Amino acid sequence: MGAGGRGAAYAVRVRVAYAPGYWIELEAGHRFPMGKFPALHARLIREGLVDPRDVVLPGEAARRDLLRVHTREYLDALATASLDRRSERRLGLPATRALWQRSLLAVQGTLLAARMALEDGIAANLAGGTHHAFPDHGEGFCVLNDVAVAIRSLRAERSTLRALVVDLDVHQGNGTAFIFGGDPDTFTFSMHGEKNFPFTKERSSLDVPLPDHVGDAGYLSALAAHLPTALEAARPDLVMYLAGVDCVVGDRFGRLDLSERGLAERDAFVFATLCDAGVPVALLMSGGYAETAERTAELHAVTHREAAALYRSDRPVIQEPGAAT
Repeated sequence: MGAGGRGAAYAVRVRVAYAPGYWIELEAGHRFPMGKFPALHARLIREGLVDPRDVVLPGEAARRDLLRVHTREYLDALATASLDRRSERRLGLPATRALWQRSLLAVQGTLLAARMALEDGIAANLAGGTHHAFPDHGEGFCVLNDVAVAIRSLRAERSTLRALVVDLDVHQGNGTAFIFGGDPDTFTFSMHGEKNFPFTKERSSLDVPLPDHVGDAGYLSALAAHLPTALEAARPDLVMYLAGVDCVVGDRFGRLDLSERGLAERDAFVFATLCDAGVPVALLMSGGYAETAERTAELHAVTHREAAALYRSDRPVIQEPGAAT
């Protein structure tokens, strides 16, 4: 699929980047739901949302690409599993060699998804969206900033590339906002919980802070008001969509209380808006911390269903979220 708005030829496939190495073993009881990655992959195949032939295996991200965003010192500490205790606590994950290798795969998966999106109109990484990672440190379960590495790597190949980051994780994308601060060719849009982590926010191109327990009506109204504004301001050649599901009611770290139907309406509106504009979309998982990893994967699958419903159709129609059908 190429850009072109209504009447364009839409994708009949959604390629995804995924590696079994997205999962590594963590200590029992760790809060990070590592099991959601294989669970989502299995669910998408089982439901027929992804053809096994369209699963692309990423290798490890190249150091030259990582250095477009991260410092040598930080990368060396990760590669040698020598992060100091304070930095490891800030990261929230054990800084092992296994975590380093897993992170390299996930970053390359996002770069692959972005490249495939530019070819097909949409593609996904069944990981990614690690938006709390800064050039010299990680935090909030985010080791490397895959979004920033992908955008800067693509820009090294296509110097005129304009990017829009649509970050609908419940937590502000502080690392991404910091990295792209002052970059006129990357527009960062973050709609997040005002009182949630990170407690010191960075400044995105457009921040939309939401109160706790905003629910479907307030959330979808804010999205309908601000996403078109971000799209118009960004004039992007590519959108990186961080489709976090930690905004859904029952999430351990969320508190915005979106229903599952509200989540589906959110994603339907995002995809319809971007599809109507003819802008390629790289879909990333980002956060989700339901009561089990399997339930988290179920919620991520909602997003993929909405993507398949639209991008496998030849008549995309934008509808305001919450409108009667």
